[in-house]
Amino acid sequence: MDKPHEIQERIFRDLISKSVQTEWGKQYNFAGIDSFGSFSKNVPISHYDDLKPYIQRMMLGEKDVLWPGKISWFAKSSGTTADKSKFIPVSPENLKNSHYKSNWDVLTILYNVKPDATILSGKNLAMGGTVGRLANFPDAMIGDISGIMIKNAPEIGRVAMSPDTDTALIADWNIKLEQMARITGKENIMSVSGVPTWAIVLFRKMMEMYGKSNMLEIWPNAEVYLHGGVAFDPYRAQFREFFPSDNFTYLEIYNSSEGFFGIQNDLSVQDMLLLVDNEIFYEFIPFEQFFDESPDVLTIRDVELNKNYVLIISTNSGLWRYVVGDTVTFTNLEPFKIRITGRIKHFINVFGEEVMVSNTDKAVAVACEKHHAKIADYTVAPVFFKNKDQGGHQWLVEFSKEPGDLAAFTRDLDLSLQQINSDYEAKRFNNLALKELELVSLPKGTFYNWMHSRGKLGGQNKVPRLSNSRQFVDEILSFYNHEHGK
Repeated sequence: MDKPHEIQERIFRDLISKSVQTEWGKQYNFAGIDSFGSFSKNVPISHYDDLKPYIQRMMLGEKDVLWPGKISWFAKSSGTTADKSKFIPVSPENLKNSHYKSNWDVLTILYNVKPDATILSGKNLAMGGTVGRLANFPDAMIGDISGIMIKNAPEIGRVAMSPDTDTALIADWNIKLEQMARITGKENIMSVSGVPTWAIVLFRKMMEMYGKSNMLEIWPNAEVYLHGGVAFDPYRAQFREFFPSDNFTYLEIYNSSEGFFGIQNDLSVQDMLLLVDNEIFYEFIPFEQFFDESPDVLTIRDVELNKNYVLIISTNSGLWRYVVGDTVTFTNLEPFKIRITGRIKHFINVFGEEVMVSNTDKAVAVACEKHHAKIADYTVAPVFFKNKDQGGHQWLVEFSKEPGDLAAFTRDLDLSLQQINSDYEAKRFNNLALKELELVSLPKGTFYNWMHSRGKLGGQNKVPRLSNSRQFVDEILSFYNHEHGK
């Protein structure tokens, strides 16, 4: 927090010096790189497809490709348009000095913001994925980053974990939920971590299994929920019902397959401390320039408050100037604190409205509060111009508690989005360019069943929020119609 620039400079030089003799280091003359200027001039910005051939060779057991030595673990992440899944290298250094180190930082920050915490007096539930192998890559172990962390957890961490490792890594998500509910229901669970969507599924199953009305009747000493992966605002009201206590703490973390980037360190403000000391070197491209041929690329020395940036990282797993896919904004520069604003591909800008996930999540929270409703999941896609019809947005929404008046909820959701996003408001003015959003209410369980049909249950799998295409919306509608014989 006190010396971020010096730390980032040290990490930059350390990453370069360690990788001089790798194939990537030789290809881009790491031996001749003496500053960020020469680094940014010589080394290209990389997307997954650019690194994929190198990563596949690493998965076949080749050494010294992107990072020194042989890497045996690869985190399975959501795929690009070309691939169903991405496989992110996870070196021993990355696991130890980014992921596990940052987990200790979480514990440190938690006790700093909540000195009376007793999280270490019981067990802690981490809702992770699974691990396994791919037939074509016998030398590689594959899994969600959460599963990899559970599988490789140090002994001191295993003592405080529930359920046991074998249960936590069960591949069949339905079987895992059942066993997880039975085991943890008898434990003194102090904290829970995981994507909100899947946590809600577990909580509902447990309350039904044990005949309880909230989770504190099952885990009376539970005090912390660590959340990340998706914005928490649409779920906050539901979690208050699961854990009806003013002493229950919600702490946001920013952990991905590529690294651990941030932790909320002030419970009164919903932003996160940027972790500058976990062997990740950060760069940032202004969002509006991202698709330009020669965009500005900034280090933390040059970023400004309240601007939208695309996150670029270089890591101790060999991801060089890698586009994570997330967009962030800085809310503070001393120390550096960020908020996640969305994904590069998860936004809608078909009509010049530039709607980001952070906009829709906030609009959902406002409309739900006004109408005493709760949303389990949603996704949004454009409605394209057709003949004389106007364009617009179509929302597929699954309510866990429906509003009393769906039409009024839809109007207020649209108005909230206009108040949050001036570009959307301009396009909606007098219905000239965009008509009022269309909302389709889906039965409970639709998103879960659709994700199950795609083999995307659990772990870090998430329902896509926004898209410039109608692929996901049309898939979900088709799935719903088929399931209900329409």
